[in-house]
Amino acid sequence: MSPKKIIGILAWREGKRFGEPEYLRRLVHAGHLLGAEIFVFSHQDVFASEKKIRGFVPKESGGWESSWFAWPQIVIDRYRRRVPEYMKLRHSGLFDFANSPFSKKWRVTQLLAKDARVKRWIPETYVYAPATLKTMLVKHPILYVKPGNGTGGKSILKVAERGSKYQLSGRDKNYARKTASLSDPEEVGKWVKRWVNEQRIRDGNFLLQQGLDLELVPDRVTDVRLLIQKDKKGEWRVTGCAVRVGEKGSSTSNLHGGGKALPFHLLVSRRFGEERAQKILQECHHMAHQVAMVLEEHFGRMMEFGLDIGVDVQGKTWLIEVNPKPGREVFQQMGALDLYAEAICRPVQYACYLIEEKTKRLTKEVELSSRRRR
Repeated sequence: MSPKKIIGILAWREGKRFGEPEYLRRLVHAGHLLGAEIFVFSHQDVFASEKKIRGFVPKESGGWESSWFAWPQIVIDRYRRRVPEYMKLRHSGLFDFANSPFSKKWRVTQLLAKDARVKRWIPETYVYAPATLKTMLVKHPILYVKPGNGTGGKSILKVAERGSKYQLSGRDKNYARKTASLSDPEEVGKWVKRWVNEQRIRDGNFLLQQGLDLELVPDRVTDVRLLIQKDKKGEWRVTGCAVRVGEKGSSTSNLHGGGKALPFHLLVSRRFGEERAQKILQECHHMAHQVAMVLEEHFGRMMEFGLDIGVDVQGKTWLIEVNPKPGREVFQQMGALDLYAEAICRPVQYACYLIEEKTKRLTKEVELSSRRRR
């Protein structure tokens, strides 16, 4: 009987409070079903000199209980705050991670925009500067102003030209909706500058991105959330996708901002017809595989990506954003519980695959070494 696989999940913790606790619970449960020893830990739980680690597992009654665990053979990184203690641990070489560190949105966008395999899907994007905003306002009827290190649809501002007016709409750091209607580009410039200063996250920059007409439903922003993951054989597979439909008048489709998730074909087929919808879906899948390949070449081993894909009113596909630590609630919300379960299981299956591959490699090395000694 092969020894138990030991998997750690690195996550933010304060006391016994974890970031995204429900997802972490489900990951641990998925690991137990696969016969692995699996636990959650944070940067303050690592005692490297003693080769000891304090891990947490969910209690049936709710909450978490801690105990000492053996050193993990592989670690899944779900830490979503770039605090110094996390960064230090991430680059310490103490663990073998299933997923490599990723970069800020601007660097990723630049990288993808220069690569021949994927650049056709990238909207025009620049770092925010008042002069660049002026140029982009002339060039594009819709613009997005978004934080380069944001997540969850917060602090994204949409600027749309409507006749002689500019309609500005966005959600601030607290998801409160903010709107303005301005006729003078100079006033737009001042409003955006104030937004950038107020919404800035730590020392992060803001991006200006070519806006797309994504209103497949009138007065509602829609986009496709696609999840691509490594499977139990270590190969990239699209787990599934859904269309997110934003609240009426909202600048984003994000679920936290009141958006709703629908099956892809329900909305896209209704808009473009069955045959065209199938071609759009195939292109989304092709894009996901190409993007995953390009990013893995640059950043090292990765295990999953959430892609936000825009399908404009002409049916053209665009890559809006890539998230290396994606959520998967979109499947849960649209009632696709089989996809939701698979989306949770795959990271653990991939971690098990990496442990098995490592064991095979070590066994071969031992065999080669003993042959040389004979």
